[in-house]
Amino acid sequence: MKYSFNRDKTDIIFAQAKDINASYKDLGVVCDAIRYKSVLKAISILDSVKDGVPILYKKHNKYMGSRHELHGRKGRYPIKCAALIKKVLVNAQANARNKGFEPDSMFVVHAAANKTLIAPRRPSKGALFTTRAYGYAVARSSNLELAKIEIGISNGTEKGLSSTMQQYIKRNTRELEALQKLESAKKVKPKKPTQIKKEAPKGDLNAKPKEHKADNTQKSTNAKELSQKVIEPKELTDDKKSETKKIEGKEA
Repeated sequence: MKYSFNRDKTDIIFAQAKDINASYKDLGVVCDAIRYKSVLKAISILDSVKDGVPILYKKHNKYMGSRHELHGRKGRYPIKCAALIKKVLVNAQANARNKGFEPDSMFVVHAAANKTLIAPRRPSKGALFTTRAYGYAVARSSNLELAKIEIGISNGTEKGLSSTMQQYIKRNTRELEALQKLESAKKVKPKKPTQIKKEAPKGDLNAKPKEHKADNTQKSTNAKELSQKVIEPKELTDDKKSETKKIEGKEA
C-alpha cells in the first residue's frame, strides 16, 4: 500500500480508507486536530465533537462563525468526518495489536486527507430541454468529489521522525501519562473496610440473662422509709409566737 508519508516507514503502523463521500477539506482539518497526539487523546477529541466541542479551522474558514469555546477563533462541528477518521484510527490500533505493539501508548505520527477522484454528474437528458430556471441546466451540474484518509501511529522514538515531530510528541507525553493514571484508577476498585466480628461469650447459648434483684429491693426499702417518716412542724419565729399568744388571750 502506498502512503504519502515520505520518511522511514519500518516501525510505523498505517491504516487508510479510500473513495469516501465526504469533504476532503473537513477531513484535513480534523486530521490536523489529532496529529502528534496520543491515540487515547485523539479518540477523546473525535468523540467530543458529538458532545458539542468545536474543532479549530485554520484554513477553509471563509464566512465561518467564531466559537467562544475556541476563544473567538473560527470553528465548526464536523461530526461525519470525525466518525470516519475514528474508524481508520481504530483499524490502526488493531494492526498494532496484531504486530505485538501496545496502541494505548502510541502516538498519531501521520494523519492526512486528500482528494482522490472527481466523478462528473450531469442533469438528466430531459432536464436539458424542460428547465426554465436560472440559466442553463448544464451549468447547474455538480461533480462528486471523493477523498481518502491516511493514519500512521508509532511509539514516538523512531529514528525516521523529524525534530519537530519529536518536540510535539514530548509535549503530549504528559497528557498520555495523566490519561493512563485515570484509567488505572478506574480499573482498581476501592476495597471495603473489614469489619471485626465480636466473638460470642462462651457458655450455654440458651441460658437466660440473670435478673438484677438488688436494685429492686433497694427501691422498695427507700419507699417504705419515706412513708414511715413523720413530718415535724417547723419552729415558729418570735413574731409568730407573740401573735399566737395574743389570739389565745382574746379567746380566753
